[in-house]
Amino acid sequence: MSTFVPVVVGSYLVGSIPFSYIAGKLLKGIDLREHGSGNLGASNTFRNLGIVPGAVVLLCDIAKGFVPVFAAERLAVGAGLPVHWLLLCAAFAAIIGHMYSVYLKFTGGKGIATAGGAFLAISPYALLLSAAVWAIVFAAKRIVSLASLTAVLSLPVFVYLVGRWGWWPTHWSYTAVALAVVAVVVLRHQSNIRRLLAGTEPALARKKHS
Repeated sequence: MSTFVPVVVGSYLVGSIPFSYIAGKLLKGIDLREHGSGNLGASNTFRNLGIVPGAVVLLCDIAKGFVPVFAAERLAVGAGLPVHWLLLCAAFAAIIGHMYSVYLKFTGGKGIATAGGAFLAISPYALLLSAAVWAIVFAAKRIVSLASLTAVLSLPVFVYLVGRWGWWPTHWSYTAVALAVVAVVVLRHQSNIRRLLAGTEPALARKKHS
């Protein structure tokens, strides 16, 4: 318990760091919650600040999912504690921190990049397979939210299969947490889902080649 609480609180605080909000304030003096989709994530950063700031925010959002899980695993191994539950609690706390940041009155992003970073540490092959799903769906439809939701929905399946195939050490709790991530991500994407069902979700335009 003495280790569990600091890991969860620390992971939440790291996950809460609003890199897109910071980028908006530093580069243009704007609050990204008031521009574009209003979402504090890499996609809205790309739209409003450009490719380089968007890429930096994307990497930072991935890192704040990866680092707490990686650190929790090393801490658990060093202290002789059960690894699975500690790193999974760290992962979930970081993702919730991104979605409901304590620094911004519990507003935040939709959790895709931070969840990706967490599962990069937990089950990297499953994450890479889900990333491939994202790329395929995005290439076909050019809709970020559709690609993100499809990739997240595929994550528990790939976490389970990677373990069954023996590609990466696994535990049944990994799949359980992946399902919990699906639930919170779907909850945060309700407006996108309504627009997808109505056929009004915007797609990114394809570049025209001269």
